[in-house]
Amino acid sequence: SKDVEALGIQNGDIVCYDPKFEITEKGFLKTRFIDDKASAVVLLMLLKYMSENKLSFKHDTYIYFVVYEEVGHGASMVSKDSDEFVTLDMGCVGMDLAGNEYAVSICAKDSGGPYDYELTTKLMNLAKENKLNYTVDIFPFYGSDIGAANRAGVDFKGALIGTGVSASHGMERTHIEGIENTLKLIYLYLVG
Repeated sequence: SKDVEALGIQNGDIVCYDPKFEITEKGFLKTRFIDDKASAVVLLMLLKYMSENKLSFKHDTYIYFVVYEEVGHGASMVSKDSDEFVTLDMGCVGMDLAGNEYAVSICAKDSGGPYDYELTTKLMNLAKENKLNYTVDIFPFYGSDIGAANRAGVDFKGALIGTGVSASHGMERTHIEGIENTLKLIYLYLVG
């Protein structure tokens, strides 16, 4: 419309909403795009902890920060020599779902099909053995970077974990405990 054009915005411009970030007294984080922010924070915290404590991963490990996951080709460039690929995204919270904002969600299946049973079970066992708050869920209307890498021809065992997020793609909400549980699980998987 003319009002938008008067602001200098035209077709093809990238427009971002004010994220309205807030941390409540009870430990909830409320903002837009929390699924991507929480995952990036978890990976950055992991790398900082590893560096400060001079720790190393059990195996050769690549950490990717990808974009375009929402349009389906985000992790299509992962290394072809990857044996396992665990992506961090989000666990959906809602009706008919097990996820909640306090837990790390382990996805067993999404719209592209099941994730690797052996790797998913390994993550579930790590969470259980270490008394993490976790849930296991399926997301029939959801996809992740695992699917993008698969479609690009990368052959690996794939799994998905992430903090529980309420109101995906709206004014989203998670809890600091969900982020902590996600951080602990990825640490246990990579460092053990």
